[in-house]
Amino acid sequence: MSAQSVPAIEANTVLGSVDQIPFGEGRAYGVGGEQVAVFRLRDGTLRAVGGVCPHKGGPIADGTIDHNVVICPLHQHAFELMTGCSTTGEKSLRSYKVFADEAGNIVLTHD
Repeated sequence: MSAQSVPAIEANTVLGSVDQIPFGEGRAYGVGGEQVAVFRLRDGTLRAVGGVCPHKGGPIADGTIDHNVVICPLHQHAFELMTGCSTTGEKSLRSYKVFADEAGNIVLTHD
């Protein structure tokens, strides 16, 4: 899956409609030269982490998720969705703050 391109990182970046991501799945977005994987959990909660696995460059947005972790589809390395920390000994993914605004847009925030 290719990443959808979004302009450079700003304080808040709108990625698109939350309806673009089915419940229980993820999508990749290009943001400021980085790939970000955004997941819509089955309860509707959004999570965002770096989109490329540090092990072999796997597409994190294509991984399997539960409420707490995403599993890289290439070699089954797991990462916490809240923190990006690896649960299998790999380097961590960057984590991002993300939410849906009142209009139903996915908004990525930057500190």
